[in-house]
Amino acid sequence: MTLKRVDYDEGQHAVYARGRQMAPETRARWMARFAEHLPPERPLSVLDLGSGVGRLTPALADAFGGPVHGVEPSRRMREIAEATASHPAVRYLEGEAARIPLPDASLDAVLMFLSFHHVPDRAAGAAEIARVLKPGGRVLVRSPFSDRMTGGWWQQFFPRALAIEKQMFPTLAEVTDVFATVGLSPTALVEVTEVYAANETEAAEKLRLRAISTFEHMTEAEIEEGFARLDAHLARGADTMPSTGQSDLLVLG
Repeated sequence: MTLKRVDYDEGQHAVYARGRQMAPETRARWMARFAEHLPPERPLSVLDLGSGVGRLTPALADAFGGPVHGVEPSRRMREIAEATASHPAVRYLEGEAARIPLPDASLDAVLMFLSFHHVPDRAAGAAEIARVLKPGGRVLVRSPFSDRMTGGWWQQFFPRALAIEKQMFPTLAEVTDVFATVGLSPTALVEVTEVYAANETEAAEKLRLRAISTFEHMTEAEIEEGFARLDAHLARGADTMPSTGQSDLLVLG
């Protein structure tokens, strides 16, 4: 089965900021991980490619000085970013991986944070990223890789979720191979511990907003059945620990 392309202008834009809200300490942890693989000089020019509602874009400007460009194909996601995530060193632009509205060799770093799997033409996207990247620049790809996925805390309640996500996300080799064609090779693969919520109750509240594109590929019946299983789990008093997971960060240069 071929998965449909998710249109964030349809509904995801309305719930994404709340459903995928990131705690300040988690955001700071990501900035520290990015900094470990970027040049020490400041300021750095950064592209947040697939910037969505701008949940990381201002933080990139604070961490690296800017300018930071948030490029996002969804008009409604960009509108939310402009209204809620403005910053003097940030500008939000319409575009996508295969069509980046920036000059050649103008960026020190390109970040794709949970956006690479949405790119329909990966070869064209890799070529564009290579075009706008300065010599010695870095590409940071935060993505699950289907050959490294074991399932998150919530997927146990939705039996098809892991299979859908294995189809949604590329393998590690698929990503490295497409960037190899434009002269970019892996320099690091880092596992980052990420806290999604303070506890399972908070995580469930976020999950009910369906701000995860996996839900776009499920039937309404199986979604309702999954939330019923989750409710039964919480009713048994299982809310005992923070909702955490290991996230992959691939660095190329």
